[in-house]
Amino acid sequence: MKRFVMSFLCAAAGCGCAGASEPADSEPTVYFIREITPANLVRIYEALGREATGKVAVKLSTGEPGGHNFLQPALIAPLVQKIDGTIVECNTAYGGGRASTADHLRAAADHGFTAIAPVDIMDSEGETALPVRGGKHLMQNYVGSHYPAYDFTVVLSHFKGHAMGGFGGAIKNISIGIASAAGKAWIHTAGKTRTDLWNNLPAQDDFLESMAEAAKSVADHCGERILYINVMNNLSVDCDCDAHPEAPQMGDIGILASLDPVALDKACVDLVYASEDPGKVHLIERMESRHGIHTLEHAEAIGVGTQQYELVTLE
Repeated sequence: MKRFVMSFLCAAAGCGCAGASEPADSEPTVYFIREITPANLVRIYEALGREATGKVAVKLSTGEPGGHNFLQPALIAPLVQKIDGTIVECNTAYGGGRASTADHLRAAADHGFTAIAPVDIMDSEGETALPVRGGKHLMQNYVGSHYPAYDFTVVLSHFKGHAMGGFGGAIKNISIGIASAAGKAWIHTAGKTRTDLWNNLPAQDDFLESMAEAAKSVADHCGERILYINVMNNLSVDCDCDAHPEAPQMGDIGILASLDPVALDKACVDLVYASEDPGKVHLIERMESRHGIHTLEHAEAIGVGTQQYELVTLE
């Protein structure tokens, strides 16, 4: 295995994204593989050196019916099966084709996920609360009631744009993704309501900060029983929760993984800015227009992780 190390600096002038500046041995490692294959997904998991044991939850998006950019079962199957994982989701708060457990399971089956692993809609029997320590909007985060039964969580995220958050990666996946349907509304409204989502939307930064706070509750709950992998393909400006996402305007970048979700998402943001693909302007506009980087700023401030990292390329 060839291992190339560099402290990554954002190449885009004026992007506002600081690169690594601390000594390398004090920064979390973010592993990077350019070629997106099932074998490399397993390889980057193994590079992290943290074995997923016990009852393993694999948190990913099974994709809204009509969408097509979600991580494909053929890509993820070897990893999910290697760790004997259960694919976990919670129902949506915005309606659509995954708002009920029956519809959600149907979508997961139609998209091929039930053919590769068990699928658990974790709020099918209700929700439970995880404490949020150090938050300014949330004191509790409401997650699917099944979630505490899992011993380990593998956060397998499709990094892409998002209509409300600017981008979605590991932080969004463990906040909005693990939240129950009512918990999703709680995060989106910065702790105002768990029922009336669209009439209670807060200031944008309050929503972004609430995502970071919900993510902290999950990270605190798991401790060292969690790891994070982001796949940077099908880089649409829209989320996999969109039934009709915009077509990707830039090419795939690769697979990244870390034990620090903030460092991981920051590395993905930096790679978008550093890309020589002219189509990146669309994704950058989406991220900047929604002030997406503030999610990572707040996550760092409350102790979820750090935006400094060492990027290690595996060839």
